Amino acid sequence: MPHLVILYTPNLDQPTDLGGLDMTALCRALCDAMLSVRDESNRQVFPTGGTRVLAYPASHFALADGGAAGEAAGKGSDYAFVYMNVRMATGRSASVHQRVGEALKSCVQSRFAEQLAARPIGITVQIDEGHEVFDAKISSLHPLFNPA
Repeated sequence: MPHLVILYTPNLDQPTDLGGLDMTALCRALCDAMLSVRDESNRQVFPTGGTRVLAYPASHFALADGGAAGEAAGKGSDYAFVYMNVRMATGRSASVHQRVGEALKSCVQSRFAEQLAARPIGITVQIDEGHEVFDAKISSLHPLFNPA
């Protein structure tokens, strides 16, 4: 934990000159942004080995009015949407939640600047914190970042 899961409309899986985005590069940038966040004591908030970003195109989707308002505004009818949800364990301060949210928002605004200017697109960044009712971790990844 944390896990950032991205759901997006598959029309973003096209070359950038056609309004798409390199999702692998976005995932890397968001992971790096998460790893850069520090708490009030200047400690890294998220463990390097436990930070994951996953992106999935939606097989089926419908957005807003289907494109009529975009066409009328001269922005086109090819609407796109990105939903990002960070799930983290409990125990972090409200200040840390805000820092994480701002780091992700800044990264997303930078990465999507061209698309936001050129096409109708909606982006949501949401952070959820919750108490686990069961939490098992099996990993040979964490030891790489926690040497004895």
